[in-house]
Amino acid sequence: MTLMEDSVGVGDLVLLEPLEEEPLLKNLQLRYENKEIYTYIGNVLISVNPYQQLPIYGPEFIAKYRDYTFYELKPHIYALANVAYQSLRDRDRDQCILITGESGAGKTGEVPGLGRLCSHCWNHPLISFRARPGLAPPQKFLPTVSDSEGYGAGMTGVKESGGDPCEGFSCTEASKLVMSYVAAVCGKGEQVNSVKEQLLQSNPVLEAFGNAKTIRNNNSSRFGKYMDIEFDFKGSPLGGVITNYLLEKSRVVKQLEGERNFHIFYQLLAGADAHLLEALKLERDTSHYAYLNQKVSRVDGMDDASNFKSVQNAMTVIGFSETEIQQVLEVTALVLKLGNVELADESQANGISASGIRDERGVQEIGEMIGLNSEELEKALCSRTMKTAKEEVVTTLNFTQAQYARDALAKNIYSRLFNWIVNRINESIKVGSGEKKKVMGVLDIYGFEILEDNSFEQFVINYCNEKLQQVFIEMTLKEEQEEYKREGIPWTKVDYFDNGIICNLIEHNQQGILAMLDEECLRPGVVSDSTFLVKLNQVFSKHGYYESKVTQNAQRQYDHTMGLSCFRICHYAGKVTYNVNSFIDKNNDLLFRDLSQAMWKAQHPLLQSLFPEGVPTQTSLKRPPTAGAQFKSSVAILMKNLYSKNPNYIRCIKPNEHQQRGQFSSELVAVQTRYLGLLENVRVRRAGYAYRQRYGPFLERYRLLGRSTWPRWNGGDREGVEKVLGELSLSSEELAFGKTKIFIRSPKTLFYLEEKRHLRLQQLATLIQKIYRGWRCRTHYQLMRKSQILISSWFRGNMQRKRYAKMKASVVLIQAFVRGWKARKDYRKYFRSGAALTLADFIYKSITQKFLLGLRNNLPSTNILDRTWPAAPYRCFNTANQELQQLFYRWKCKRFRDRLSPKQVEILKEKLCASELFKGKKASYPQSVPIPFCGDYLGLQGNPKLQKLKGGEEGPVLMADTVKKVNRGNGKTSSRILLLTKGHVILIDTKKSQAKTVIGLDSVAEVSVTSFKDGLFSLHLNEISSVGSRGDFLLVSEHVIELLTKMYQAVLDATQRQLLISVTEKFSVRFKESSVAVKVIQGPEGDRNGKLKCKKKGSRCLEVTV
Repeated sequence: MTLMEDSVGVGDLVLLEPLEEEPLLKNLQLRYENKEIYTYIGNVLISVNPYQQLPIYGPEFIAKYRDYTFYELKPHIYALANVAYQSLRDRDRDQCILITGESGAGKTGEVPGLGRLCSHCWNHPLISFRARPGLAPPQKFLPTVSDSEGYGAGMTGVKESGGDPCEGFSCTEASKLVMSYVAAVCGKGEQVNSVKEQLLQSNPVLEAFGNAKTIRNNNSSRFGKYMDIEFDFKGSPLGGVITNYLLEKSRVVKQLEGERNFHIFYQLLAGADAHLLEALKLERDTSHYAYLNQKVSRVDGMDDASNFKSVQNAMTVIGFSETEIQQVLEVTALVLKLGNVELADESQANGISASGIRDERGVQEIGEMIGLNSEELEKALCSRTMKTAKEEVVTTLNFTQAQYARDALAKNIYSRLFNWIVNRINESIKVGSGEKKKVMGVLDIYGFEILEDNSFEQFVINYCNEKLQQVFIEMTLKEEQEEYKREGIPWTKVDYFDNGIICNLIEHNQQGILAMLDEECLRPGVVSDSTFLVKLNQVFSKHGYYESKVTQNAQRQYDHTMGLSCFRICHYAGKVTYNVNSFIDKNNDLLFRDLSQAMWKAQHPLLQSLFPEGVPTQTSLKRPPTAGAQFKSSVAILMKNLYSKNPNYIRCIKPNEHQQRGQFSSELVAVQTRYLGLLENVRVRRAGYAYRQRYGPFLERYRLLGRSTWPRWNGGDREGVEKVLGELSLSSEELAFGKTKIFIRSPKTLFYLEEKRHLRLQQLATLIQKIYRGWRCRTHYQLMRKSQILISSWFRGNMQRKRYAKMKASVVLIQAFVRGWKARKDYRKYFRSGAALTLADFIYKSITQKFLLGLRNNLPSTNILDRTWPAAPYRCFNTANQELQQLFYRWKCKRFRDRLSPKQVEILKEKLCASELFKGKKASYPQSVPIPFCGDYLGLQGNPKLQKLKGGEEGPVLMADTVKKVNRGNGKTSSRILLLTKGHVILIDTKKSQAKTVIGLDSVAEVSVTSFKDGLFSLHLNEISSVGSRGDFLLVSEHVIELLTKMYQAVLDATQRQLLISVTEKFSVRFKESSVAVKVIQGPEGDRNGKLKCKKKGSRCLEVTV
């Protein structure tokens, strides 16, 4: 019952007070401005197009409306669709939904809502009316179904303002969505999937051949279509049947400015490949074809090439063979090429006007394509054969007649091709006659039309809409009457406008306009549109719904809008003036027999089948039925079909002419409400009882108003409703109790109930608030009390635990003192003084054992670089712990040395000696540590000369390197080769490879070296030696650390004395009888390149910069 809750305005216009046009418009505007686009009139839904997407669709809303009845939620298209669905499923009744409204009112947008709901349940038919574009806005009502405006009422596909209102949707959107629903909900299986796919793919084919761009719609359906989709008892699709009505074949030869021909022509030229175009003798440029509007060849948002591929695929899915598809395209190309056949005005010898073909190339191409002699086609286009029972007369056609014949042939070919396609689709989707089935009808037909110039097409279209309006009125009243009868309530006759008199004016078998039009077409003698109008004026001169210039003059009325060749009919949707010009020709819809026979002679199977009357042996002189008679018969069948189904209605309203969101034009909406008959519909619903509802939901909503039904009622629903309404003392005239529903006559009574309910809700809300506040305060108090008790208990417990802990500690302390006193007393009594030493020794051994065992389990790794060691647990073990650490480290070192080879031992001894000599003294020492001592830097193995110089008794060369000898006189350097053996130091001239100086190791007294990174060192010799008499040697070596280390060891081995190595920057070098003081200083670049610069400072000083 949320229809009455939180409602903006009145959700159901049956409850509107006062029931007038102005309050109705204000209510619609109020709801529209609050984005409430749906409103009810009983079970009729009104939808105002919002021109924007609204968040009121999708799975959530589908699930919500699926689980509730019609009035339990806000007005919505889902609610209406759910009612139709449940009726189809539960009552096994065929359903139809009729959607009406102007172009742009959102009719196409309504259908997606239905499709979405049905995609989650079982489907239902969608029946509606189609508006034909071309009205002069804001003219009369244009009922329609999927008009492809593209502005669904908030549905998918909504376009913003400023664009074409129909772009993006097809005129057969309802059919698409019904069949899409079938694909979504029906059973699985290969056969079912095949049927689903065929039903879905029929739409693209029919759209291509039956839709066109119009002034107000980019994808307008230019034919009427009624489809029955048939299902088995399980809900699986079995197939369907399509019936088409009144294809606008005049569009084939002529279009209004800003419009296009049928889509298929543009799709064929844009999408066909070069090979296919060549086979069809076509060119891709649309400007080459007279039947195509040159100014509008493309439509924004429409890809003709892609659509052509889709059409070909769809025809294949439906079941068209490759040959059939090719033949269909050939006939389509034939229509295009007929438009390019240029006729010429000629004259015969007797002066009679005739016609001929100006350029025979076009006729020849047509003849080659369809297998027809071009001369026969030319003869059929330019002449006519009149046959009687006794003779045959051939007459030539003048230029105008020949053009008419050519255009009539093109229109008939296309119209018959379209009918053939529909029949071919029916063959693929038809159902066997023996199966029981449910039928869902889908109607897509032109709506009511009021154009500036209305002709025969508008006349028959409006006649069809009069019949549909008659269906609406009769079935609405019938539904009301049946509901009253079901509920056992007396039916009150309702006064309403019955448009049956208008229908009778048009369709009466003897005195109807269509009957008289047929009679005029068949009458011998001179027949014209004027004689037809004269006859209408004679027969209907006193008819209340017929007007013409003659009848107005008879009544002394003046109307400048009424032409002499016009008549006017007062339709339910307004007065429409029709121009009788061409009524006779359009009703006859004649095609000369010569053209039919020529088409039958063509060697083209499909084209032959389209003209069965062209068979010479089956030529009939009987006149074919007129277009009006055929349409009247089709409408009668359609009405019978609609009467057999349960209708559901959606009335769509366009709020403004500019497709702008948020704009509401009261004048435009007022015109639509009159044409839609909304006020009349409300009056019909309110003629008896304005409101009705089932007892259960009614009692659930209003039981709070009765003392005996609130807060609990255990009786039946009807008894409860009677109790509530009895306690409210409502007038018995205002109420009627049906079998399952309560009926309320006046909306005021319902509003009274709502007001009482609102007041009662306020009282109950106050009561609930009072009880809630009391409960909340009690709960809060109880929670606080419980918390306080818990805190107090924890606090007291904590205090007692602390007090107990203190008491326990005191008692333990007292006990310890007492036990100690007693132990000491017993000790003195029973033990000697030596017991203390025994105990102390035992304890010391125990902790010692514990210390050693712990140390054994926590020994560090055997890596000699690992100096870690566990700390002593007691201070008394510190000394022992340090000794153990040293022992363990020595053991590791010994273990490491034992694993070394003799060569590794010698290398380490040399490194150790170098460390003792230079560590912390010489700056270049750290760099030499990681570099192993090589000894041979000259490659002695490859230099036998140098090996001879060392002498045979010397043993191996300990060091071979290139050094520089510094001249003590001038400081210049010269290269020398230094060989160190076990007994000598040999200096060799690098150029002559001869030993210049041999120094015995016993002659080397001392070595001086600097603390810098340089390689400068001085060999100080004994003066008593033969070499020493010449003086000391000042040398430079790049491997000074290694050289001096090896020299130190060699001197130690040879003389058993330690060579004195002095690290100093100032030393004296002996030179024969005199000496030179050497001072070494570090220059700014000495650390980087190691170059020496010697500078003599006087005769006894040499300054060396390193």
